Amino acid sequence: MKKSAPKKKPLFVVGIRGQLMLFIGTMTLLTLVLVWGVITYALVPQYNRNIRNKLESKAAAIVAMIDTCDVPISNRDFGILVLNNDFWQNVNDTFNQKIINVDGCCVDFSDSTLRCLKAYESMYPCLLHESTGAFGGDFVYNVNTPLVIQMRQKLFEKGFLYEIARAGTSQQMLVGVLSADGQYGVIVSASLAQIATAAEVMRSILGPLALVLLVLDLIVALLFSRWFTRPIQRLSAGARQIAAGNYDVQISVVHRDEIGQLAADFNHMAAEVKRSAQLEKDILANVSHDLRTPLTLIKGYAETVRDLTDPGSEKHTEQCNIIVDETDRLSALVNSVMELSKVQNGSEKPNLIDFDMGELCFEVAGRYDALCDQNGWQLKLEADQAAPVRADPAMMERVLHNLLGNAFHHIGADGVVALRVLPLKEGCRVEVEDHGPGIPPEDLPYIFDRYYRARQDAGKTGTGLGLSITKAILQQHGFAFGVDSAVGKGSTFWFIMHDTRTQPNP
Repeated sequence: MKKSAPKKKPLFVVGIRGQLMLFIGTMTLLTLVLVWGVITYALVPQYNRNIRNKLESKAAAIVAMIDTCDVPISNRDFGILVLNNDFWQNVNDTFNQKIINVDGCCVDFSDSTLRCLKAYESMYPCLLHESTGAFGGDFVYNVNTPLVIQMRQKLFEKGFLYEIARAGTSQQMLVGVLSADGQYGVIVSASLAQIATAAEVMRSILGPLALVLLVLDLIVALLFSRWFTRPIQRLSAGARQIAAGNYDVQISVVHRDEIGQLAADFNHMAAEVKRSAQLEKDILANVSHDLRTPLTLIKGYAETVRDLTDPGSEKHTEQCNIIVDETDRLSALVNSVMELSKVQNGSEKPNLIDFDMGELCFEVAGRYDALCDQNGWQLKLEADQAAPVRADPAMMERVLHNLLGNAFHHIGADGVVALRVLPLKEGCRVEVEDHGPGIPPEDLPYIFDRYYRARQDAGKTGTGLGLSITKAILQQHGFAFGVDSAVGKGSTFWFIMHDTRTQPNP
């Protein structure tokens, strides 16, 4: 038969520490790329949109003043410009009092002849009125540069104006609005040089900043990953020790988070594995002893019968009876082990049917009449009311036999064992009570474990698997169970069965 080729180990494996560093480094780079993209593609357009909205609002407010004026704001007599001083004084006051805030802006007033009425300058440099040199927030006159004339023409042709004028490194946004009668135009503009410069500066420092941030993040990731993975490494080392057979491993619980809970669960697991390993050793020792004793007796008496004892003599019969008894004892032990294995590994599943638990207890109790008569014992049955349940009656019968056998095994001086069925709202509670020596408190948590025997049971006959089989059957059914005991007063083993007839079969 051909052997399958061994799997090749990967040449490079990234651990949790490397994954954390890679994740943090990647997130840093992605963040920096996002910031660069925002600066490059979103910052300037968004800034321009905000500036345009503000300029349009200012232009609309100024034009509204023109539209609400009862008399013309200007006229031309034989080419001579005559202005409405009251209107222009009102505009000047409005600007100075910040009712319409045009600080840092240029406002150009023109009429349909494309000539300037007035210009308010509060910006330098101004591409529209660069020849005036006025930028202190004052009105100037007769400003008709080629650029401003061109912009006025576009405004009166289209009815609105939105342009970005450029000259060298200077940029200026222009927004124009016409009056309602179409006779006057207002162009409000602002500089865009600041945002362009700011964006350029931010892009220039982003590269070195990205390098510094990446280095810092990798250092922080390295320190954090070492701190984060240290308890995981301890857990891994502890798991390897347990695999090597050292069950005394305990991990110190430092964290109070999920990793700390994992460490606490690991310690609990290690303790349970240690206890299970010790229990397995005890089981092996006890089973070996119990097997060795009947096998030795069977062999010895068989040899005696074969070599020494006369057939038909009383001693011959006694020795044959011993062989039979020890064989039965050995068979009972093997059967118990097999039964426990089948129940625990799930190969024997419950066959759920509806029946009355009180009737089953009555039938089982009747089988102990001969035993009680022979030994002068008394089995009190308290099952007067109906107790409908759904369970596997054959398995429940085994549970009753195991508990009753255990009770008779520890029967008290009064020779009384009680079997009672107590109806509940949904189901019933079954109790088996004896008045024997009781169980010490330190033995109670382990009384249902495989092959566990309390100290006062040492040396007694029995397989030690009855209560383990009972536990496995009740767990298969999902029934609660337990034992209440007091030293010197006796023990009460109990389990609660639910009336699950309204539920579908699993």
